[in-house]
Amino acid sequence: MAVLIPAGPGRAIMALLCVLSVATVLTACGTSATPGGAAPAGGSSNAQDVRPTPADAASLAPASAVSDLRTVVAAALPSQAIDTLRLIAKSGPYPFSKDGVTFSNREGRLPRHSSGWYQEYTVITPGSSDRGARRIVAGHDGGRFYTDGHYASFHEVLSGVST
Repeated sequence: MAVLIPAGPGRAIMALLCVLSVATVLTACGTSATPGGAAPAGGSSNAQDVRPTPADAASLAPASAVSDLRTVVAAALPSQAIDTLRLIAKSGPYPFSKDGVTFSNREGRLPRHSSGWYQEYTVITPGSSDRGARRIVAGHDGGRFYTDGHYASFHEVLSGVST
């Protein structure tokens, strides 16, 4: 749609008002600038606290470990990792096409299981122009593992909620 702005002294003001109107409409519609045009991982981008409640945490990770790896409580992870755990819990939608692909555990840092046991998911890294080095790897037994070093090491993620 073309907007005609009449010539004359008020032209700059009219152009500015048009730009502001479009920006207001886009903001009200919740337009996103995240990779792939997806909504921000885990929901809205408002200023609410992203730390999980106990009930929320219980859906994000198991209460007890499934491995002998070092552990981390979900609430201690970066907010983007909590967002990714929430997406996994509700089966997407994911911001990257490679999210949910099989993680083959070639490095052998996670417990050994048959092929297809693990799936990997991107943890968005603010300021990164690509997927970055942070991932959540999910096992079929509910195990969740976090790496911020592109598979160099992992922590098993626990809910922090007693069962």
